[in-house]
Amino acid sequence: MENKETKQEPATAAEQKTVPLIEDEIERSKVGIMRALCDRQDPETKEVDDLMIRRFLRARDLDIEKASTMFLNYLTWKRSMLPKGHIPEAEIANDLSHNKMCMQGHDKMSRPIAVAIGNRHNPSKGNPDEFKRFVVYTLEKICARMPRGQEKFVAIGDLQGWGYSNCDIRGYLAALSTLQDCYPERLGKLYIVHAPYIFMTAWKVIYPFIDANTKKKIVFVENKKLTPTLLEDIDESQLPDIYGGKLPLVPIQET
Repeated sequence: MENKETKQEPATAAEQKTVPLIEDEIERSKVGIMRALCDRQDPETKEVDDLMIRRFLRARDLDIEKASTMFLNYLTWKRSMLPKGHIPEAEIANDLSHNKMCMQGHDKMSRPIAVAIGNRHNPSKGNPDEFKRFVVYTLEKICARMPRGQEKFVAIGDLQGWGYSNCDIRGYLAALSTLQDCYPERLGKLYIVHAPYIFMTAWKVIYPFIDANTKKKIVFVENKKLTPTLLEDIDESQLPDIYGGKLPLVPIQET
């Protein structure tokens, strides 16, 4: 069945009162406790919804103390990284010009699809601080594209043509830290495709820094099984054309 994008209307106030956003009783209780604890330390807690607090709880296996520390650190980070509420494209013009990140379509679970093209990233021609802002810009754009009721996204990391000139261990670790610490439980699945053998040298350095929950979401796909594997989760009408689908790649700044 074709997975067409549809505009979702927000729930009315009455609907929000009668239908709990969090159905699980234990999670709902822990969200309430965590919200009260965090609100005492940072009033900006009031500005986030229960689903965000639940994501931080899930990232710490429902441990309220650990999740609260993680969440409060996030609020501090957000004030520093996103003082305007967004990353202006003028601040990341160099990274955007390489069209290294694309986004289009949704998978069969309505999760937006992002495609990172590894051989378009050249750290010698970039700036580490700009790249960090570019990562945040990307994650904010992806999250904004999620339909109501969906909290996760799917990513395809394409390493075709990747070489040592593209290797950026510091950048990869910074991106990983941002994803795990500031956007927990947002990644639904990461397909790594066309990975050359030399990439495994970098992967061995990165792997120990990936938390257990994130590791479960990463899949290396063999070239000969690429299209069939992606089609298990993504309808042909929503799959990028370079992988046998129907949609052309669209740079994320043009979405």
